[in-house]
Amino acid sequence: MTARSAFPIFTVLRVVRLAPLPPRPPLPLVARRSRVASTLALLGALSALASPAIAAGDVEAGKAMFAARCASCHAVGPMATSGFGPQLNRVVNRRAGSLPDYDYSTAMKQSGIVWDDKTLATFIANPGKTVPGTKMRFWGIGNERKVADLLAYLHTFK
Repeated sequence: MTARSAFPIFTVLRVVRLAPLPPRPPLPLVARRSRVASTLALLGALSALASPAIAAGDVEAGKAMFAARCASCHAVGPMATSGFGPQLNRVVNRRAGSLPDYDYSTAMKQSGIVWDDKTLATFIANPGKTVPGTKMRFWGIGNERKVADLLAYLHTFK
């Protein structure tokens, strides 16, 4: 097909014009509220999917975060033992204050917490607020992405 043979088609397409659509009547109030509610529900579901606590973190970034912020007190890995802080192998689904080789605060032993992603994220963000009276002296990590990375790294020690 040459440019010359395409020219008449282009001309025909430009000449043909569609009539504008008539305006749509407004939706009844109930339908508008339903549409708004469904849109808000969809946005809520999407934000839940995008939440760092739910979204998988970056294990390598978590490893670097652990080395920088946690390793001075906590240990992980095959040779990990409790020292200044408890070792964190298999911390997910563990009852708080339950390792026999670490002397936990009374507040931690009596907290009744079973560590999961949500409780760990809350504790990492603000230990003193989550378990008032804890021995852990740490300001916390407020960045949700960094917390998700750290949790992804801790999940590798099952």
